[in-house]
This record gives sequence, C-alpha cells and structure tokens, in this order.
Amino acid sequence: MGSKPDAAIPSDPSDRRFGEEGGRLSYGEYLSLPGLLSQQRPQSEAPDELLFITIHQVYELWFKLLLHELESARDAMFAGELWRARHLFRRVHTVERVLIEQVDVLETMTPQDFLEFRAKLAPASGFQSVQFRELEFLSGLKDHRYLGRLRDATDDELARLRRRLDEPTLWDAYLTALSQRGLPVSDDEIMGSLLSVARDRRSYDDLWQLAEDLLTHDETAAQWRTRHVRMVERQIGTKSGTGGSTGAPYLHGRTGLHYFPQLWELRACL
Repeated sequence: MGSKPDAAIPSDPSDRRFGEEGGRLSYGEYLSLPGLLSQQRPQSEAPDELLFITIHQVYELWFKLLLHELESARDAMFAGELWRARHLFRRVHTVERVLIEQVDVLETMTPQDFLEFRAKLAPASGFQSVQFRELEFLSGLKDHRYLGRLRDATDDELARLRRRLDEPTLWDAYLTALSQRGLPVSDDEIMGSLLSVARDRRSYDDLWQLAEDLLTHDETAAQWRTRHVRMVERQIGTKSGTGGSTGAPYLHGRTGLHYFPQLWELRACL
C-alpha cells in the first residue's frame, strides 16, 4: 500500500496556532485595552462621573459600528444585493435597540448625583457628537448649518461631515433599487412606485421588506430621541443644556423628525 497523504499525518502538537502556545496576540493587545481603559478621565471626585463618561463613550463606539453597517447596507442597495442590505439592517436594528436600553443604565444616576459634576461638563454636550450627525446625514437628515455650530470640531471632523453632506443617503440607495426594477423614481412618480411595491408583494416583496427595514431604522431612531428627552427631563428638568441649547425643549422639537417621510406618507395612501 502507498503512504498516507500528508493531510492524514497528525499535526505536530508543538506547532499550535491557537491557544496559549500560539503566543502571537493577546486579548488585551487585540482590543487595545490599555489605551481604551485609560480614556475614562473624570473631571471631578463625583462617584457617578465614571458612569456618565463610560455610557457616552460606549454610545460613540456603537455610532462607529452603525456608520460602518449603514454604509455597507447603502452600498449593497446600490449593487442590487438587497438580501445583504436586509441582513445588515437586522444588525442595525438590534444595535439601535441596545442604544435605547442603555438609557436605563444612565438613569440609575439621580439628579443629585449628576449635579455633583454637571458644571464641569460645560460647554461639552451631546450636541457636539460628530458621529451622531454623520448618522443623521447618512440617513437623510442633512443640515449644513451644523458645520457652523460645531465650533470645537477638528478639521478632520468637519471634513467628514462635508463628505456626508455630499454623498448619497440611504434613501438615494433605495431609489436606485427601485429604478433597477423598472420603477420610476422622479419626485412626481415615487409615491406611485411605492404603492406598486406595497400592492404587488408577489413581484416586489424584497423591495417591500427593504422599505420596512428603512422604516424600522427610522422608528428606532425616533424612539431613542424620545427616550433621551425623557431622561434629560428626569435629570435636569427645564434647565438649559451644557452646550447652550434650551435642553429638553430643543430635544422635544426633534422627536418628530423622520428620515424617510415618504414611507410614512405611504400608509395614508394604501
């Protein structure tokens, strides 16, 4: 009989690529934990300031992931890969529900606890979150006025926002998906195309489900804004925000915003 193929020869136990024997990269190195865990720097002795910093840094990490996933979903729609866009939106929706639930953690801090260090924050404010504005711009809420309001933004951050203002939105990508199926997408014809999709699920169910994914993204963002303003009211009442806004009244004015108003209008036309 011939010799056994190399694949059948037991591997050398000393030649391990996984486990401690590998020794090429540690958990802490892979996640850059020393640097990550050194970024929580309270400005006071208040016990709850670490909680406040941690929650907001975690939000920014989730924002970074959401931008990555939404960009990929947009590109998949442009490429006609609607199945992939839908897969990515399921991940986006799950993360957005986590964002809403994180408010519960922040609310374990009492107003008295917050007041111990709130004055140290000014003029820092969530209003200055560049990634949050990027998410809004990518989703369709483009507003060039923010570039002038973010006085402390770096040149790189302003460049990112300008890029978001210039690049296609999620809605632009969805319109492309409609047009690739022969549906007209001009301003005068778009509602008719949306109605065709809604009324002929046999032919357009993938487009309908994708529209539902967009609507869920819109809805969960609105739920986060509503949950956030209630938390602010619970913490500071009608006080002004640390960044100079009117606080809760300003946030209330944003709870009715929609990324995709045509998809909401469609309901009244069915």
